[in-house]
Amino acid sequence: MPSYNAFSLILAFFFLRRSLTPPRPEYMRSRTIGELLAPAAPFDKKCGRENWTVAFAPDGSYFAWSQGHRTVKLVPWSQCLQNFLLHGTKNVTNSSSLRLPRQNSDGGQKNKPREHIIDCGDIVWSLAFGSSVPEKQSRCVNIEWHRFRFGQDQLLLATGLNNGRIKIWDVYTGKLLLNLVDHTEVVRDLTFAPDGSLILVSASRDKTLRVWDLKDDGNMMKVLRGHQNWVYSCAFSPDSSMLCSVGASKAVCVKVLVH
Repeated sequence: MPSYNAFSLILAFFFLRRSLTPPRPEYMRSRTIGELLAPAAPFDKKCGRENWTVAFAPDGSYFAWSQGHRTVKLVPWSQCLQNFLLHGTKNVTNSSSLRLPRQNSDGGQKNKPREHIIDCGDIVWSLAFGSSVPEKQSRCVNIEWHRFRFGQDQLLLATGLNNGRIKIWDVYTGKLLLNLVDHTEVVRDLTFAPDGSLILVSASRDKTLRVWDLKDDGNMMKVLRGHQNWVYSCAFSPDSSMLCSVGASKAVCVKVLVH
């Protein structure tokens, strides 16, 4: 057995080391603030299976999550947090308490968030929010829609589907705006350029990435090739000049984009 003095030294070393260890930063501490529960699958099989993807709006106003199969729920995030405080961590997602009144798209309450349930028509694999307001004011972008007349504060949701289609929704109204149909396989990931240009990039199992200009009626600008297998994920650089993608062949591709 160690002597009393040796034991004292070990104990002193332990407390000294503990006192010299810096406190853990706040971002390393986590706790559960709530849980969103999908409803049970109805007879039409629109929801109720695995929840495969979630996304926050760039300004934090909305949270989107797939409820399994073909349904996406758009939740006003501030109201969702308030609901957690009122009802605890279990959130009843079908509660009418989250719903806020809203006029038409030209009314005075346009920017007040409201809950929406979107039927995308097929299994949802990917979600992405896009805003015409740059995440960082890196440059001025002039948004001119051909088919739709939107303001400079437009907020969109892109959904990538099992059938290769990408559907674009107006977050404020829940209405379908565009249906992009060039991919031939599952759309695994979506990402918007953070500069407010409403440039969307999609990654697919058809081994390609496609670049879409949503301010030009969803025109497909480019097809990016180079992956030998499924493309899983893609991401823009903070200044929107480069795109990085990763695929099933363990390859990471970096491309320089010029809008």
